Amino acid sequence: MTPSEKSALVRRYFELMTESDIEGIIALFEDGAHVDSPFLGSMPAPQFFRKLGKASRASKLTVFDVLLGENADSAAAHFEYDWTLASGDRIVFQGIDYFRFGATAKFASMAIFYDTHPLREDVGDKYATA
Repeated sequence: MTPSEKSALVRRYFELMTESDIEGIIALFEDGAHVDSPFLGSMPAPQFFRKLGKASRASKLTVFDVLLGENADSAAAHFEYDWTLASGDRIVFQGIDYFRFGATAKFASMAIFYDTHPLREDVGDKYATA
């Protein structure tokens, strides 16, 4: 894949997230791909996105930058996530998604990074009883 194709693939991911096209998002990932999430831990990409889809009513994602890795096998995207949960609650935050490209012109993995402190104030401290 060329650098512009990689950048386009990352941007397509965010378009599909805004469209809530869970099966379309899953199709961007290789078989065996995984997602590392601050709240859900590491899980297979299809399982993660289906869980996200069930927890969501609407999403609007705004991409600020897509940065390609030095070794041409990764990309990072800085974005804002305006997320309406299935409950109707709305959360807005910024984060970074870090993608690893696989051999098949799809994503092999994705790691999600954001400051969880403001979100914990909204959804509760899951570690309070730990």
